Amino acid sequence: MFLVGLTGGIATGKSTVSKILSEECGCLILDADLIAREVVLPGTKAWKTIRTQFGDEVFHENGELNREKLGQIIFADASKRRLLNSITHPEIYKSILWKILKAFVRGRQFVILDLPLLFETGKLLPYASYIVVVSCSEEQQKERLMKRNTLSKEDADQRIGSQMSLAEKRRQATYIIDNDADIEYTRQQGYTTL
Repeated sequence: MFLVGLTGGIATGKSTVSKILSEECGCLILDADLIAREVVLPGTKAWKTIRTQFGDEVFHENGELNREKLGQIIFADASKRRLLNSITHPEIYKSILWKILKAFVRGRQFVILDLPLLFETGKLLPYASYIVVVSCSEEQQKERLMKRNTLSKEDADQRIGSQMSLAEKRRQATYIIDNDADIEYTRQQGYTTL
């Protein structure tokens, strides 16, 4: 069994590529963003620690995490972002490792790890046989992020700036999927990469 790291910057189209690989190619995708949502569900260890460290103001009345409010805090303050990562990342990686083990036991030949912060954290980098980076132009990235999350230019710049540059990610990639054009162009690159 081997692991493929799939990464890219925020709003570069990594989720689109992940969906193509899963739905059209039958690949098993372990999506760190989805797992991150699971580990902060009400009552979990990470949820309790976030409530203790960040207070009730980052939660909705029903007890669910207010991701928008928390995002405003962590993207404005690097120390708060590091604190949140120190709470959630161990839980996320523990869940990913269990899912990898289950895939191995079930006889999967490979697993795609959809990890937005693959390079930034470096935790699973040594285990990835290949690294695929989904990339697009910086202008398109900012435009997509502003539209998708209804952010101002300044807020989008702040979020993009909190991650490693796309140029650096491309330098470290085994394969690059250019997501600047239409979906068909991106799809063909995904098939070629496999």
